[in-house]
Amino acid sequence: MPSTDPTFLASCRTGTRLLHEARHRTEHGETSDAIFPTSGFVYDSAEQAEATFEGTIQHLQYSRYGNPTVDALQDRLALLEGAEACQTTSTGMGAVSCALLAHLKAGDRIVASSALFGSTHWLLDSLLPAYGIETVMIDGTNPAAWEEALSRPTKAVLIETPSNPMLDVLDIRHIATLAHKAGALFMVDNVFATPVGQKPLELGADVVIYSCTKHIDGQGRVMGGAILGSQKWITETLQPFVRNTGNTLSPFNAWVLSKGLETLQLRVEAMARNAARIADVLGDLPGITAVRYPGRKDHPQAKLAHTQMSNGGTLIAFTVANGKKGAFACLNAFQLIAISNNLGDARSLATHPATTTHRKLTQEQRNALGITDGSIRFSVGLEDAEDLIADIRRGAEAALRAGR
Repeated sequence: MPSTDPTFLASCRTGTRLLHEARHRTEHGETSDAIFPTSGFVYDSAEQAEATFEGTIQHLQYSRYGNPTVDALQDRLALLEGAEACQTTSTGMGAVSCALLAHLKAGDRIVASSALFGSTHWLLDSLLPAYGIETVMIDGTNPAAWEEALSRPTKAVLIETPSNPMLDVLDIRHIATLAHKAGALFMVDNVFATPVGQKPLELGADVVIYSCTKHIDGQGRVMGGAILGSQKWITETLQPFVRNTGNTLSPFNAWVLSKGLETLQLRVEAMARNAARIADVLGDLPGITAVRYPGRKDHPQAKLAHTQMSNGGTLIAFTVANGKKGAFACLNAFQLIAISNNLGDARSLATHPATTTHRKLTQEQRNALGITDGSIRFSVGLEDAEDLIADIRRGAEAALRAGR
């Protein structure tokens, strides 16, 4: 039988660990992880039930609190990330909102980069202030802005890097130093980089957040979220909030995500190679006026990306001629690339942020983030790179014709 010794497995490389770590085999010795689609669990006696609720013994009590399938996923994610503990949620935004609301209270202060996913931006711009939490959003690529914002006591700091959708790369090490001096818990949304491409905890972050819906599933099947950090913070601060507000991942979704983890490295590395190849070609295509990819030398934070990320990632942001009219013509001309606001899928997807993921931002806010009417966010999949380049060429030509 293969070894389940954690010390031995820790010495193995990532691809091997994704297949073998944190296996919760039953007595039947199944090859694939078992799934436990149950809402509750039974006790041998009333005394055992009492002791379970008192916390004096370890026994499963309710799937909102814990489930073998969900626990197995959490253990594997924690091992992959290098975190002490993991708490999953029903969606990626559930992970973001739980991390924030569990940690913050009225009177607290949070500083965040303004380059955020649209729903995360809404949380900081609308929800948290309504709860009496001071929110400060700054240009995350400006070191001086961080120094000024974190010159006073702060409870939390939140960033995305690379950011959604324009792929800004933020200096995790520098921000971590300033955040900790201000007394803040530093949270990093690592969705675009993935746990294969970037390790925020090693760079000084306290908490890492994922939408498992994206690369971890990787095939557009289920939704889920994950929050990783210290055992103390997860257990004492986050878990009571998640368990009592009911933002729980289903056992079936956890099982699907665990299967996705087995091929995560293979998929992400192949997609990143595709993205790097495509990004090199995009800049020379007529009809495309700008390209942003962390792996390109002309990216504004290319040197920083090289020090933080193991590859350039699977996302490309590019701008086409003729604004919204050109962008729509480009998207509608694609024959392979699907129009979708999801990302991280094995199939290539593209969206128009100004009218989808970031439509609720004001024009001024979008301008500040570099989101123009011609901007397109492209999630590169596993298709042959040359076929994708041909498809983008069709789109770029359509964008040019839209101005005639």
